[in-house]
This record gives sequence, C-alpha cells and structure tokens, in this order.
Amino acid sequence: MVSIRFEWLAGADEAFGLPTYATSGAAGADLRANLVNRQTVTLDVGACILVPTGLRLAIPDGFEVQVRPRSGLALKHGITLPNSPGTIDSDYRGPLGVIVQNGGNELFEITHGMRIAQMVVAPVLQATFTVGSVDETARGVGGFGSTGTT
Repeated sequence: MVSIRFEWLAGADEAFGLPTYATSGAAGADLRANLVNRQTVTLDVGACILVPTGLRLAIPDGFEVQVRPRSGLALKHGITLPNSPGTIDSDYRGPLGVIVQNGGNELFEITHGMRIAQMVVAPVLQATFTVGSVDETARGVGGFGSTGTT
C-alpha cells in the first residue's frame, strides 16, 4: 500500500475531504473541483480551463499520479482532459489542478465539489538511454495499422 500525503491550500473548502475511491475495486480516486468563492464556472464548447482541487500532494519516489477523465462526464457531456493521462511527478509540490476541456456540443457548468477527474497512483521505472544497433523483429518498420487487416 502506497501512502500519498495531501495538504489543503489556503482558502480551500475542506468539507469535501480528500480524494476517494468510489468502490473497493476502483483504480482511480475521484478529484473534486474546489472553486474559489464556491462559484460555478461555465465552460464554452472547445474551451479549456484549469480547475483547482484545493490540494497539493507529496508522492513517494518511484511513483507518479496519473490524472484521467471520468468516463461518465466524457460519455454524457464530452468533458475530457486534453493531456490525458496527465502525469504528476514525485518531486512536484505545487497546487493540484486539472486541465478540463469541453469537447461536447453545449456549454458545461463545473460546480463547486463536482467530481471532475480521477487520479491513479502508478509505479515508475526510469530507463537508461544508449546508442547502438537496434535488433530486427517480425514487424520491422511497419507503422500505424501494420499489425492487422481491419
């Protein structure tokens, strides 16, 4: 079990609590909008906004937090995260914000406390990079669409 430490930012509404897993089998914990002055924000079609969560976090070395869209918001309203999955590195200590984009066909209201994204904690491996000959494979240089017939 990995432990992620959180800290509330000044002025944040702590009533919503920390991110939570909706079910015992959930991979992602829900992140909530923690809006200044508890207002509602209207997101125009195609527009992006940085939505604050009111939190900052400390991720242990060897891990990252991935921020991903919520499937219900994507299906029902076209709400997505344009940099999905967004990566939060273990050495970042700034505010936790979520870049939200309206890919739908109508204005969308983000309300204070709304579940806007989910965070997944994942292990990280760092590689060493070298120069040398690259081995051949059956696929070879075949690119996009080269592995299937449909």
